[in-house]
Amino acid sequence: MPPPAPHLVDEILEEIFFRLPTPAALARASTASPHFRRIITERSFLRRYRKRHPPPLLGFVDEFGFHPAQASHSPAPIARALADAADFTYSFVPKPSNGTHWRPRDVCDGRVLLDDGSRFDMFKNLAVCDPLSQRYTLLPPIPMDQEKAPCEIKPILAPIGEEDETSFKVICVANFETKLVAFVFSFVAPEWSIATSTSWTSLGSLPFITRFVPYSECCSLSRFDYAHGRFYSASPWNDKLLVLDKRKLEFSTVSDVLVNDIQTGIVVGKEGALEMFSLVDDHSLYGSSDLHHTSQQNNCEPSNDWHLENIISLPDHYDYFTLGAAEGFLFLEATKRDTDDEGSPVTTDLDVDYFSLEVRTSELMEVCRMKKPCFDGLPVYWYFGFPPSLSKPSI
Repeated sequence: MPPPAPHLVDEILEEIFFRLPTPAALARASTASPHFRRIITERSFLRRYRKRHPPPLLGFVDEFGFHPAQASHSPAPIARALADAADFTYSFVPKPSNGTHWRPRDVCDGRVLLDDGSRFDMFKNLAVCDPLSQRYTLLPPIPMDQEKAPCEIKPILAPIGEEDETSFKVICVANFETKLVAFVFSFVAPEWSIATSTSWTSLGSLPFITRFVPYSECCSLSRFDYAHGRFYSASPWNDKLLVLDKRKLEFSTVSDVLVNDIQTGIVVGKEGALEMFSLVDDHSLYGSSDLHHTSQQNNCEPSNDWHLENIISLPDHYDYFTLGAAEGFLFLEATKRDTDDEGSPVTTDLDVDYFSLEVRTSELMEVCRMKKPCFDGLPVYWYFGFPPSLSKPSI
């Protein structure tokens, strides 16, 4: 009997590799032979594998670099390999012309969105880079033809979806006194355009805070969580969610939601349902902390029909803050409620713990710990990825 045709052998091997349970097992298989590695590293195979096997959470990124998952976390070996192979100092990106340094503003699909670190310049320099392949794209200035500068600009690095893996899209939501404007930059058409402009009144009302304090002192938009092709922000209202549709690039709101200021995360949960976790945290020394878990019955379209699923009690003696949600996880930042000998709060550097809550199982896990200055307020972003040996350049 003649041997099977080579392409049939490759197809059989693909099916075997596709059924390997973890990215780490796939990476080990790729080292067995050059033939195996060629099959496994094909973009078509990796794209298919990633649809079935979501990338693991490897750690967190902040202004000081990448913080890998601790040893007790199952993807820790992959996280250490990433830390050794990637450059999260962004030394390969040309330095900003204003003499500042690059800092992360969003992380998605192995890419990092950077700005120039200027805290008072609304016309920031932006760049998108891949710390692993050390490739980058510098973005042109945002064309601001507005009579008045925005209160803030919230940049978003959009998920790639089904398009080419080396393309990307950046959305900047500009918060003006009377309106929201979304500017879009696409790698395919490398220039900024105004995608949509919506007045605050058309969204239902002015932000809650602007009714009582000058607009220049208003609170910022919270981080946008991505779910079901839409970006959700829990601020600036305390009874609505702001929604930006990724495909249509239109703003809307979901009403009658108690979002507890900005301590909220939106995530795709069980059976594709849209789920919301609101943190209720008593910051007193012996106070308790809970997550109120609500969900929508309609899995496709955002609606006002939210139902309380359960209340999740969090470990005591921590102050918690919600970072956001992605890939079926909610992320929390926590500091212990320690005091010094005289009962005053400790004001030196803090050990800050970062937790992930898997929505499907409600399992809370400590991912890593960082030592941070008290009240530094620096944003922290989660990083999902595959072993460096299986990661193609994303730019």
